[in-house]
This record gives sequence, structure tokens and C-alpha cells, in this order.
Amino acid sequence: MNELKDFCRLLADESGKIINQYWRKEFSIDNKADSTPVTIADKKAEEMMREMIMKRFPEHGILGEEFGEYNSNAEYKWILDPIDGTKSFIHGTVTFGTLIALTKNGKPILGVINQPVLKEYLIGDNETAELNGTKVHVRECSDIASATLLTTDHIHIEKYQNIKKFEELMHQVKVYRQWGDCYGYYLVATGYADIMIDPIMSVWDSMAVIPVIRGAGGAITDYQGGNAETGNSIIATGGTIHNEVITILK
Repeated sequence: MNELKDFCRLLADESGKIINQYWRKEFSIDNKADSTPVTIADKKAEEMMREMIMKRFPEHGILGEEFGEYNSNAEYKWILDPIDGTKSFIHGTVTFGTLIALTKNGKPILGVINQPVLKEYLIGDNETAELNGTKVHVRECSDIASATLLTTDHIHIEKYQNIKKFEELMHQVKVYRQWGDCYGYYLVATGYADIMIDPIMSVWDSMAVIPVIRGAGGAITDYQGGNAETGNSIIATGGTIHNEVITILK
């Protein structure tokens, strides 16, 4: 496990060097088949990580957002999102990050949220979570009225889930902000927010944040309270209010 954690840090450092070359610089933006944007930074960062994995662990599999799957039946598989929050990256904000997950037989055993601009490296293994080598933990939040609620895009709630129920939750919390993408999960895991919700998620979005939230002592499920590993949505909380959040959203 220590060897794998050290390698995760190397992946984050090397991909971060590439991403930082393009942040707040001029570059071309392409649109993928689903109309979401992709940049040269996304592509080059993933290419770098894939090359490093195949050289170090040739028997491992890889699933990346930009370049698909390699060695799909492998016991160990790396799941990569080089820039989670490409729109945030394009607009020069810092609420984006690199997501790196390692799964064993489909179960996430390591997860990384790396913010290369701020040099914030968060890694979780389902048991513990560390930010730049220091253990972190979700904060105590005993009631909805004192909670900070985050999501990536309010419009996505309306598109994919029950917007009226979400707004019921939104009006009960103390603070509601759209500080989203992977940085919302970072804020929950490090004790700066209490609820992070995404109504729709791809596997390269979700698998890395699961070991981080669990390692920080939080709770993470899909939108209906089911298994986060097999669902296509995410609710992450500090844990105490998780069931209440699910109840409101249902």
C-alpha cells in the first residue's frame, strides 16, 4: 500500500506540472461528443499518467476520461480524470483538480484529489485521509440548520433529480454555494463543508472521492442512499446528518 501511495503522489506531481503550464494561459478548447469541453492540458496530463502506469505496473488496467480503457479485465485498475472541472479550469478558478483512483476487483482502495495550483494533495484509503501528509477529518455537524451545502451546478439538479426536494434542503441549511466539482468533496473531507451533492456522476468522477470521504470519517452514497460505487450520483456528508439529507431529498 505504501508503494502504491507513493506512486499516486508521483502521478499527481507529474500531471500537475503539465496542468500548471496551461492554467490561466491561452490554449485551444475542443468540444467532445457530449458537448463538454476538453483542453490540451486534460489530454497531456492523462497521457503522462497512462504512460507512467503502463511502465510501472504493466499488468494493471486503466480507465481514463479522455482516452478510454486499457487492460479492462485486470485485478487492479487506475481510474483517471486529469482535470475534473474543466470549465472551472478554463475560467481560471481553482475549484478543479485531478482525480486518481485505484480499484481492486472493482472496489476503490485509493483515491486522490490533487489541486496543482494550490499544491493541495489529498489522498484517502477508506481508513484514513491525509492532506499534504497531515491527517484530516470531516467536521462535526449535528443538524441540517447549521450545515454548509455544496453542489457543482444547480441546473444539473433540475435536469437529473427532483429539484423541489433539493430546494427544500437548500432552504434548510445555513449556507448554500456552488463550490463544486472535486473541490466540493475536498471541502467536506477537510472539514470546511458538510454536504456535497452531484446528481449525475461518471465513474472517473466518483471512484477517487469515495476512499477520500470514507477515510476522512464521512459518509458517501448515491442520491437515493444506495452504494456509491455502483450508482451514477453522489451525496457526501460528514456522516451524522447523512440519513436526514437522504430523507429530505426523497
